[in-house]
Amino acid sequence: MKQALFALLAGALFGAGLALSGMADPAKVRGFLDIFGAWNPTLMFVMGGALIPMGIAWRIQAKLLAPLAAERFNLPDTTKLDARLISGAVLFGIGWGVAGLCPGPAITDLALAPRPAFVFVLAMLAGMLIFKIITSRDLPMKETKTTGAIGK
Repeated sequence: MKQALFALLAGALFGAGLALSGMADPAKVRGFLDIFGAWNPTLMFVMGGALIPMGIAWRIQAKLLAPLAAERFNLPDTTKLDARLISGAVLFGIGWGVAGLCPGPAITDLALAPRPAFVFVLAMLAGMLIFKIITSRDLPMKETKTTGAIGK
């Protein structure tokens, strides 16, 4: 229950921050990405401002033995850059540029601008499902180091 409450609080705070900063507005995001046209640099300050609390959080996390609302930290078990990671990042960036949305702002927009966000969220969920189907055929199951859970 404590973990669900922390997740709800974090999600609500994140969504409020996205709405307040304008990062949930696709036109503003496209303006930020249009570096050779009518560039709008305001989101650079939002993203830069997010680095400050994240830097503090990483410093605190490094000193903790366990998280406050879970048994262990769920951190990536690898730091390698491979073709899958790079192609996924490129695909994410293209989608962000075309739609002006990424997953966080899209969920926020379900409350702010439901119709266009609903289409995006459905397409995002379909893409996740297709990815899961494709990768479940290609990769053998293995145990992850950080959670002990079975995964890819």
